[in-house]
Amino acid sequence: MKAFKPHLQSLSSYPYQAVEAPIKLDQNESPYDLPLEVKEQAIERLQHLDWNRYPSLHADEVRTKLSQRLAWPQTGMVVSPGSNLLIQALVQAANRVVDTAPAFPHYAFSAKMSAVSYQAVALEADFSLPTEALLWAMEAGPALVFLPNPHAPTGQLFPQAEIHKLAHKALETGGLLVLDEAYHQFSSSDYTALARQNSHVALLRTFSKAWGLGGIRAGYLLAAPEVCTVVQNFIPPFGLPAHTSAILLSVLETPEYTQRIVQTLLAEREQMYAALQEHPTWKVYPSHTNFFLIRTPDAAAAYAGLLEQGILVRRQDHYFGLEGCVRVSIGRPEENQRFLQAAFALSEVSHA
Repeated sequence: MKAFKPHLQSLSSYPYQAVEAPIKLDQNESPYDLPLEVKEQAIERLQHLDWNRYPSLHADEVRTKLSQRLAWPQTGMVVSPGSNLLIQALVQAANRVVDTAPAFPHYAFSAKMSAVSYQAVALEADFSLPTEALLWAMEAGPALVFLPNPHAPTGQLFPQAEIHKLAHKALETGGLLVLDEAYHQFSSSDYTALARQNSHVALLRTFSKAWGLGGIRAGYLLAAPEVCTVVQNFIPPFGLPAHTSAILLSVLETPEYTQRIVQTLLAEREQMYAALQEHPTWKVYPSHTNFFLIRTPDAAAAYAGLLEQGILVRRQDHYFGLEGCVRVSIGRPEENQRFLQAAFALSEVSHA
């Protein structure tokens, strides 16, 4: 197809293939749906919408609610149908992208799709932040630096002092440090104060995790107004559908449910971590998210063995430094118990 840019012909698709299973622990989703009373509020809003009319140009009602909730100016906010679109927009606007390895694959995918210069800096062997190597990479010229914190897929929470070093370097070099805070509710981390002080720091957030709205597809960027002006131009006008706005307005008016869900998942996380530490052949890494990274002797065998017992997890062994690893979302208590039973049963089979 000569109508397309040549570099796109060899670009692989995003690495995901849907698989059905009774217990789904593969996508870091919330295991809890939106409470019925909040759904009813959203449906009431939907009934009063004029479906024949375009939505607001830039999700203005949602930005107003977010601005009130976060005490953040609307001019420093972009709302989009999923934070993946914001990642793509940021990359399209960038001259150069710096990332960690391993990391959320959409950063690298977006850079390759946009033919933007891309550099991945390997995490340390214990998944700690390679701060000096990242600072060195940022010295090469103004760069857009993606850093998920808490980190995906490792679950690590990086020290505040290291984040501040990177933020200062971004200011010094004229770059932009993008902290992807998709999982921040599970770690109680919040870098809005840093982003207020430093216009070279931006925050990415999503409604897919703690808010339990993975199926709705919505995320937002908090950044300096001059950053948001550029990014907004890469998001199609009228881009957030009216029904999505209606749902977001309803959840932003009743945010208390997220606190209950987060506390439930945190309690489950601690119990699962304690149990998995007793596994004879699997190594579970500490997590500040709603998932665990687990290193097994054989990721393919672990994945297949769990799937045979009706439990779907995510293989990670194709990523740099994650040989033998699988990723497991925290589910409902009964799902977590089923997973633990299956995990220890697999170890008994392998030793038989």
